[in-house]
Amino acid sequence: MSDAAGLRLSPQDVEALRGAVTGPVLEPGMDGYEAECATYNLVCPLRPAVVVGAGSEQDVVAAVRFAARHGLPVAVKSAAHQVVSAAEGALLITTGRMKGLAVDAQNGTVCVEAGVCWSEVLPRTAEAGLAPVIGSAPEVGVVGYTLGGGQSPLLGRKYGYAADQVRRLNVVTADGELRRVTPQSEPDLYWALLGGKGNFGVVTEIEFEAFPVSRFYGGGIYFAGEHLDRVLDAWRAWLPTVAEDMTSSVAIQRLPDLPALPDPLRGAFVVHLRIGYLGTAADGERLIEPLRDAAPALVDLVGEKPFAAIGEIHLDPVDPMPYYDRSLGLREFSGKTAQALVELAGRDSGCTLVSVEIRALGGAFDREPEFPNSVPSRGLPYVAFGFAVGAPDHAAELRAELARVFDGLTPWAAERNLVNFLSPDEATDTEGVRELYGAQRYERLALLKRTYDPANVFRFNYNITPA
Repeated sequence: MSDAAGLRLSPQDVEALRGAVTGPVLEPGMDGYEAECATYNLVCPLRPAVVVGAGSEQDVVAAVRFAARHGLPVAVKSAAHQVVSAAEGALLITTGRMKGLAVDAQNGTVCVEAGVCWSEVLPRTAEAGLAPVIGSAPEVGVVGYTLGGGQSPLLGRKYGYAADQVRRLNVVTADGELRRVTPQSEPDLYWALLGGKGNFGVVTEIEFEAFPVSRFYGGGIYFAGEHLDRVLDAWRAWLPTVAEDMTSSVAIQRLPDLPALPDPLRGAFVVHLRIGYLGTAADGERLIEPLRDAAPALVDLVGEKPFAAIGEIHLDPVDPMPYYDRSLGLREFSGKTAQALVELAGRDSGCTLVSVEIRALGGAFDREPEFPNSVPSRGLPYVAFGFAVGAPDHAAELRAELARVFDGLTPWAAERNLVNFLSPDEATDTEGVRELYGAQRYERLALLKRTYDPANVFRFNYNITPA
């Protein structure tokens, strides 16, 4: 087997690695290799030279030290919702067996290992009457989501990013050392890890604050796509009138014809308006009345819900599928922006994208946390995200359609973006990553990269190259 630099691992090398870890060590062609490398996006396969299914922190330490001895770059996979590169020639560490999870109800904190998904956290925090800053898709991995910032459709405008709540990280850096990182013990590494999205090591465990929230008022309202302009106008006028305990987004969707969908939505072109409100149901009913009045609803799923039902706000797809995506930070969502969006993705646009959404940010997303981190999107008022579903033989046309829609929104584009929303086609070089983070933040990250990963071992990401 050979890595990207032409180095080879002998059978004896691989056997030595097997003897050093408790989890499986798999090579291409072996039973279990494909399953271990499986990704959520089926057009983004992983093809590493060797895979270590880590079962513990010490397995991660052993794998990173082995990679260092043999000159191998290292990739990491948890839930694999965001894959930047196929990791060819790499040693891939998968963390899905690391399922440690503890909730401290008295102190309001949660501690999870690197293989835990939010869907596993929610029942445990619900028992304690606590709510973590979780995103729209509960099947996403906690660690990857948090290292990219972590935008919540319910708690974010009040409490900030998931990264802002982290109090400790255990991380194995490129030298094979396991470090316990807190904002007090290693403030520079803490700052870089939270926002740096895998550039600085393998995070094996994190501890973060949760909040005393047990329920919310929210869900989605579906309108016929022909009413897109009316819904967007009502939403734009409404957003400045609500406080930070209200979060919202809107998506233009061309839904598949699936039996799981209710009849009005099956194969339909719709506008999906999403609501997440922390106040009472009575107040929520009153606050969203202008939105309900915008057009007749096809389906109205907004109501009082337990916090563990947060996934019902967006109803994101759960099963793996082949898709291509794009994202864009927006500095405004004005009448002209809305009009452009109708022309680009509305009824008469010819748009074939499954979804084009606009998320409203603001509130605590704009405020610096108690312990600073490198999340680059503070001050960004909106983000747009779209995706098209299709196999690789349709890649060119699907990418072209994404480009048509998102290039059409560039007059309102911001320089910053959400790290977790980037596709493999975005921030693909140093200048793109520098633009993502901004020059000053990027320079600090590059200097810290030189300190903690001078050989750029962790490079299968939106890569920050060592200064």
